[in-house]
Amino acid sequence: MVESIRAALVRGAAALSATSETARLDAELLMAHALGVSRDAMLLGRLDDPAPAGFAPLLARRVAHEPVAYIVGERDFWTISLKVGPGVLIPRPDSETLIEAAVGHFGAKGPARILDLGVGSGALLLAALAQWPAASGIGVDRSAAAAAIARDNAARLGLAGQAEIRLGDWAEGIDERFDLLLCNPPYVESGAILAPDVAEHEPASALFAGPDGLDDYRRLAPMIGGLLAAGGLAAVEIGAEQGDAVIALFARHGLAGSVRRDLAGRDRAILVRA
Repeated sequence: MVESIRAALVRGAAALSATSETARLDAELLMAHALGVSRDAMLLGRLDDPAPAGFAPLLARRVAHEPVAYIVGERDFWTISLKVGPGVLIPRPDSETLIEAAVGHFGAKGPARILDLGVGSGALLLAALAQWPAASGIGVDRSAAAAAIARDNAARLGLAGQAEIRLGDWAEGIDERFDLLLCNPPYVESGAILAPDVAEHEPASALFAGPDGLDDYRRLAPMIGGLLAAGGLAAVEIGAEQGDAVIALFARHGLAGSVRRDLAGRDRAILVRA
């Protein structure tokens, strides 16, 4: 008897229950990818169809802790969908907190110029440019693989004319002031135990930042003041326990920071207003 998509999803979610906290969602995303349709289209009209043969190998990869975003090759963020792959950090919903803060600061008018330090897949920069079509910006990353993915995402989203992606080391060599500075630096302590999905697949260079996880904030702190235009905003992501430490680091360089919490109520970003 041919297994239906409905039955295969039940079986797949059970197989993933020890691997993922979102086992059913993971199974649905993998099945939709195997079918070549959206998850909504599958759930609304395909559940009684035969399960495709391509589902089984995708499920096996997820059981082995490969992230869903790498398997299907994309991840939704804010209002955009981004291509992702090995060598680039997978965008998290928590990082949308930075865009929410920027929307609250600038409103509909938006910033004119945006700088994204550590651009990765392009998530923050491209989400901001999609939010404010009249804006333009620069994204910087020291990883050539990440920069290539960001450029591809900009082109695919029709934002290549607004986004310049550069290889670089944070803001070194940038001589301009920006209305909005976005940054999601590495902030995990060296030696921290991470989930296998993260530790075995995502780039360590985008995760770890010294024994206390603060090394990159120490690099960024003396740069931020000289990068912000009058009335500007810097939104810098932090780990949930790092708020006080990062505020103190910024204060040593004359920056008055405040904490922005994410939807779960955890400290998620430091905001600096020029």
